[in-house]
Amino acid sequence: MDGEDMTVKARMLKLLEQHENELISGEAAAAELNCTRAAIWKAVKSLREEGYTIEAGPNKGYVLRGGSRLSEEGIRLYLDHPDVPVKIYRELDSTNRAAKEAAFSGEAGHGALILARRQKSGRGRRGRSFYSPENAGLYMSIVLRPDRTLKEGLLITTAAATAVCRAVKKICRIDLGIKWVNDLYLHDRKVCGILTEAVTDFESGNIEFAVVGIGLNLYVPEDGFPEEIQETAGALFGSREAAEHVNCSILVAEIANQLLMEVETPGLSREYTENNIIPGNMIVIADGARTREAYAEAIAPDGRLVVREQDGSETLLSYGEVSVRRKPDEDQSK
Repeated sequence: MDGEDMTVKARMLKLLEQHENELISGEAAAAELNCTRAAIWKAVKSLREEGYTIEAGPNKGYVLRGGSRLSEEGIRLYLDHPDVPVKIYRELDSTNRAAKEAAFSGEAGHGALILARRQKSGRGRRGRSFYSPENAGLYMSIVLRPDRTLKEGLLITTAAATAVCRAVKKICRIDLGIKWVNDLYLHDRKVCGILTEAVTDFESGNIEFAVVGIGLNLYVPEDGFPEEIQETAGALFGSREAAEHVNCSILVAEIANQLLMEVETPGLSREYTENNIIPGNMIVIADGARTREAYAEAIAPDGRLVVREQDGSETLLSYGEVSVRRKPDEDQSK
């Protein structure tokens, strides 16, 4: 589509979303958008190809039906900076990998978004995989070019966790808990993982660019989660039908808006510490093949975890896998 038609498409989508489930005649839409009815028809056709459910009938007009929609045009409508590249793929090995390639080539500047409806090799921290079935979650990576040093890199991950929490609360009306450093939980189940990868300038120590990968489970897949994660994985909603009211394009845009705003804010967000479920608990720390128990005291201003070791000494963790230690009665009830 040419530039004029793309403008009509974006404006038509906005008009339909403002009147979701309401009938809008082609004549009225053309008058509202100051274009021809043929341009309206082309815009509707393109939106349908992107997955929007738009019903139409002879002399009746167009009706946008609700649903979990995800489109480049829809995301761009709600971005604070709509001029950034937005690309959605049907399938990728990993959105982080694609985003890093785009950043290295110079195609992806600050705020660029790459999404996939499905990941074949979704990646988590410590080399783990992230289960990414088609359309059951949001699988996205955002390219950042922050003015930060590698020592401040952990704050990019904490900013991402804060951004997702804010966006989910605003769009889905759901409160999530943060598990240091980068996982989000709902009712004791992990619903979101964040993987931050940075490329630094060796001489200056500054971050050249960072890629923040976010995997957010929208609903429980029809066949459930794989056996190895059945006891720990969760989703915002229990089924696809329950998640139908969420406009995925708006949710993606809100996550991006919140993250870009958060990385420009100095220091650690108060929300990150207030919503963190780790401090104040006995925890198990996994560092490679070794594990140990300690008491999680607080989140330090730089995002590290302050722990009190069993010998009374204090340690600052900048990485590692932690989990809240189960009480004996909890273990017996499982």
